[in-house]
Amino acid sequence: MFLELSEDNLQQFLEDNTKVMVQYSASWCGNCRIMKPKFKKLATENESVAFLMVDAEKYPNSRKFANVDNLPTFAAFEHGALVGQIQTNKVEGLNELFTKIK
Repeated sequence: MFLELSEDNLQQFLEDNTKVMVQYSASWCGNCRIMKPKFKKLATENESVAFLMVDAEKYPNSRKFANVDNLPTFAAFEHGALVGQIQTNKVEGLNELFTKIK
């Protein structure tokens, strides 16, 4: 499942899904746009994990679930807890983070 958050409700997704991958991004972020198709591809290959795009500027409450201080930031959650995160524009870093909840 791949979704783009349309309201500031990441907490609800963390409660409703055992495993969640999040890409924190912003509309002005070039590296975020580069990584989005790679993030979506990973989502299509892993149906048992919820993949969410979160606009880090629009949704400050959702941003608080990870230590987002650079974009793009990827975060992996399991049972509502942050398992790991990485700030990267490399698919290898994203894949390595994903193995923590796979």
